Amino acid sequence: MTAIKHALQRDIFTPNDERLLSIVNVCKAGKKKRNCFLCATVTTERPVQVNVVKVKKSDKGDFYKRQTAWALRDLAVVDAKDAVKENPEFDLHFDKVYKWVASSTVEKNTFISCIWKLNQRYLRKKIDFINVSSQLLEESVPSGENQSVAGGDEEAVDEYQELNAREEQDIEIMMEGCEYAISNAEAFAEKLSRELQVLDGANIQSIMASEKQVNILMKLLDEALKEVDQIEMKLSSYEEMLQSVKEQMDQISESNHLIHLSNTNNVKLLSEIEFLVNHMDLAKGHIKALQEGDLTSSRGIEACTNAADALLQCMNVALRPGHDMLHAVKEQQQRFSDLREQFARRLASHLNSVFVQQGHDQSSTLAQHSVELTLPNHHPFHRDLLRYAKLMEWLKNTDYGKYEGLTKNYMDYLSRLYEREIKDFFEVAKIKMTGTTKEGKKFATLPRKESAVKQETESLHGSSGKLTGSTSSLNKLSVQSSGSRRSQSSSLLDMGNMSASDLDVADRTKFDKIFERVLSELEPLCLAEQDFISKFFKLQQHQSVPGTTTNEAEEMDGGTSCRSYASGGPQTISSEKDMIRQMMTKIFRCIEPELNNLIALGDKIDSFNSLYMLVKMSHHVWTAQNVDPASFLSTTLGNVLVTVKRNFDKCISNQMKQMDEVKISKKSKVGILPFVAEFEEFAGLAESIFKNAERRGDLDKAYIKLIRAVFVSVEKVANESQKTPRDVVMMENFHRIFATLSRLKISCLESEKKEAKQKYTDHLQSYVIYSLGQPLEKLNHFFEGVEARVAQGIREEEVSYQLAFNKQELRKVIKEYPGKEVKKGLDNLYKKVDKHLCEEENLLQVVWHSMQDEFIRQYKHFEGLIARCYPGSGITMEFTIQDILDYCSSIAQSH
Repeated sequence: MTAIKHALQRDIFTPNDERLLSIVNVCKAGKKKRNCFLCATVTTERPVQVNVVKVKKSDKGDFYKRQTAWALRDLAVVDAKDAVKENPEFDLHFDKVYKWVASSTVEKNTFISCIWKLNQRYLRKKIDFINVSSQLLEESVPSGENQSVAGGDEEAVDEYQELNAREEQDIEIMMEGCEYAISNAEAFAEKLSRELQVLDGANIQSIMASEKQVNILMKLLDEALKEVDQIEMKLSSYEEMLQSVKEQMDQISESNHLIHLSNTNNVKLLSEIEFLVNHMDLAKGHIKALQEGDLTSSRGIEACTNAADALLQCMNVALRPGHDMLHAVKEQQQRFSDLREQFARRLASHLNSVFVQQGHDQSSTLAQHSVELTLPNHHPFHRDLLRYAKLMEWLKNTDYGKYEGLTKNYMDYLSRLYEREIKDFFEVAKIKMTGTTKEGKKFATLPRKESAVKQETESLHGSSGKLTGSTSSLNKLSVQSSGSRRSQSSSLLDMGNMSASDLDVADRTKFDKIFERVLSELEPLCLAEQDFISKFFKLQQHQSVPGTTTNEAEEMDGGTSCRSYASGGPQTISSEKDMIRQMMTKIFRCIEPELNNLIALGDKIDSFNSLYMLVKMSHHVWTAQNVDPASFLSTTLGNVLVTVKRNFDKCISNQMKQMDEVKISKKSKVGILPFVAEFEEFAGLAESIFKNAERRGDLDKAYIKLIRAVFVSVEKVANESQKTPRDVVMMENFHRIFATLSRLKISCLESEKKEAKQKYTDHLQSYVIYSLGQPLEKLNHFFEGVEARVAQGIREEEVSYQLAFNKQELRKVIKEYPGKEVKKGLDNLYKKVDKHLCEEENLLQVVWHSMQDEFIRQYKHFEGLIARCYPGSGITMEFTIQDILDYCSSIAQSH
């Protein structure tokens, strides 16, 4: 068994770095006896792994191979079958139960004991050992559990230790040297003992020989120590000599350091002096320009600008720490402050004079521009002032108080100037709107022009500038005269030989051109002034404005101010863009009221002017918002647009109100209602005005309101009509509405157009059917009775047996309507229809043709009833369809 164990260790487990600790020869129980070995092994590397390996002999040779391996940690139960009697059988419970039969009970017990020890040393897991003799387990624990486990395991582990390759080689050489080593072990051991003694003696002699050499080495070391002592003494003496030299060199080094420090200080002092001289020295030419420079010529302004920039650079130089303590620096700073104050005062005074002079120069051109309906051009004034833009920027950065004072003065002077120009401009616009003198006559002077419009515009300049009593021209209509609206404004016009319609067109065209001219003149004026303010006052960037003192605040019109202050201190406005808008509001404070007055006048002249104003104003607002949505012009025109939109809504509301209040004449036929004609006029005018307009949505909403009001009012008038049948009123007016909507092609009124057509068709058919009941009245009654009997269940061929509807009665009724009587009845019907219909809409032939078709339809219906109810009677009408056609054609031609 030992040989097999060694062979297995060498061939199978050593290559896998494992040690074989126990082995048992087994075979599986109950099967063919095929022997194999169960081996208990541990790995040589840590952590140690304990395995149970099954090894069997190969079928092809005498070598062994590893078949199966189980980790000991997977072992759950060891069953020895019987703890008392000897029994070679035992079970190992891994993933399943493996039943084995050992070659002997001793091998089985030895193997189980080894597994017990390995478990106690490495795993300490609970493996159930059942049917195992307690003595077998106690043998492994002779003096305590821990010691027995360790000791037993060491014995098991150290039971065999394999020789390495070198040890095997040395033993083989030794044994080859003694041929009798195997046959005579005692002689071989004795020889080894003798050789060991020889080696011990050699070692002792070697030690004794080396003692002499050690003594010699010690002597040499003593001599070396003496030499070292001598060298140390010499070095000490040298160190004493060098000590004095070191002190002298330290003194020299300190002196050099002081010299270097002095030079460094001198260099730094020179640098500071040069810095102050270079940055705080203002040239004499600049000083002279600031004190005496010419602010009227371009060359003088340029010199002053350069000098002011140089002064600002000197004042804003970033001084180094300690410079502000120097007396010379303080004096220079004070000199700069005096120069700045002196020049700022001189610049502000000069610019104030320029502002005043501009007001006087511009006033001289007011009369000429007023008559021509143009606003004076301020470009030359702006061009001259822009030469001072850089100086204004300098003033803003150095003395904000004077800068703000100039801003206030500019707004004061220019607001008064613009107010005169704009008011005169609007007065001329109002005169041109309300009327002129005879053709070719000019306004001679401004005072004469002002007196000419005083009475006309007096109501427009009341306490709030609002209009009262302004009504739509449609509201002054009556159904008796649709042309009376034109007479409402005739007092303002020189009509001459023109018709009222021509006057309306001319008046509205003139108003449209004047209103567009007003807006076209105001827009570039405001944009040019805003651009100038931005450039001249340097306000084009978004940034906070530094604060000033309370006494520099200026309250602006309407509660707004360029800068507002609380009692506790200054408050800055949010941005310079806001400041531009506030300045524009102060300068052009009269634009919005004047525009509102002009709009009120236009609305008073003709409420339809609100359509022109809405389109024009919307376009200019859209243009201004594209440039700058928050600008003064955009905001002002937007506010005015709200007023225009209100007037437009008021115009629509007044028309609807007038429709609701309309009264009709009881003595004359209705015809086309005035408000229907006026809607046609309104729609035609609106479509021409709103073509490609931005506010088309407003017009579409107004259309919806108006057309619904027209529909309701037509129905109301038709129901109240006494002279004209209801169907005629509905037919004629809805025919006009349908024709109007078809011609104008208004997309938002497509459904109303279809509704108007349907109403026209329905009432035309109703009127025709109602009218045709009269010419053949008895015949109609007779056949209505026939149809009633059939409806009651009487068969059609049996109707002739009814007493009231027999053949004799039918012939009697037919004889009452010979061709001559039918023609006479149709002629009377034509005359009656002609009295009902109005000539304006020209529907007579349409209605007559419809009546002809309806009469023929009734004729065919009567013939059909005769054929079905009186078959074979030979009864026919005394006139034919061709006769009907001839009668109708003859009647129509004769009239």
